[in-house]
Amino acid sequence: MQLALRKGRYSARLAATQQDVAAAQRLRYLCFISNRGLTGSGPGPDRTPDDARDCDAFDDRCHHVLVEEAASGTLVCCFRLLELADGAEIGQSYSAQYYELSALRSYGGRMVEMGRFCIHPAWHDPDILRVAWGALARIVDQERIEMLFGCSSFNGTEAEAYRDAFTVLAQRHLAPKCWLPKVKAPDVFRFARLFRRNKPDARLAMRGMPPLLRSYLVMGGWVSDHAVVDRDLGTLHVFTGLEIRAIPPSRARLMRADAT
Repeated sequence: MQLALRKGRYSARLAATQQDVAAAQRLRYLCFISNRGLTGSGPGPDRTPDDARDCDAFDDRCHHVLVEEAASGTLVCCFRLLELADGAEIGQSYSAQYYELSALRSYGGRMVEMGRFCIHPAWHDPDILRVAWGALARIVDQERIEMLFGCSSFNGTEAEAYRDAFTVLAQRHLAPKCWLPKVKAPDVFRFARLFRRNKPDARLAMRGMPPLLRSYLVMGGWVSDHAVVDRDLGTLHVFTGLEIRAIPPSRARLMRADAT
């Protein structure tokens, strides 16, 4: 896998060293733990508080994508990618810890799991997300990926705060039955059962959707019928899938334009 992309103020590249990976882990800690007022597992015995990191066993198996401000080299966004040859390897994914994914084992195409996506909380430029998706589009084409998947997270664990968003997901964006994930985690919120017949406020629904999930949905993505309650990270997350062939041609052209 190769990546070197420059668009306007920002550039995207793959982590090349352990120092690059550590920088991504520090940004993840800032976004997922300290910025949410959580404590996490702390900086570790060999690290200072400023070197606290979010890391797990999947990091060594993944490619890490870094989006930086080109002039300063400041890391403003990162995510990681786990490549799978096909659905037979779905049990090796991070998502498989939380969702029963046996329906996807028969998927015959190459897959990639996108995880730990975050943007530095002090940076609000929408071009950062565009560059991130452009980098992903280049990798998808380069590696001939046929399905992109992962977990999309809502801040907080109170599902009622996202009633409109979950109603829209239940009514318009559930996974096809042939791929639908089943319940595995002990603490879940079955929004498709509870909110399917609600009348959502579309404006509030879109406001409540995480930006990454909104991007998936406009490209034809789909979600599980339940959300996993992750009290360690203080989030609700839904399994999210996107078959590359389902992306509308106009959206695909925009993504590839961002990838060049």
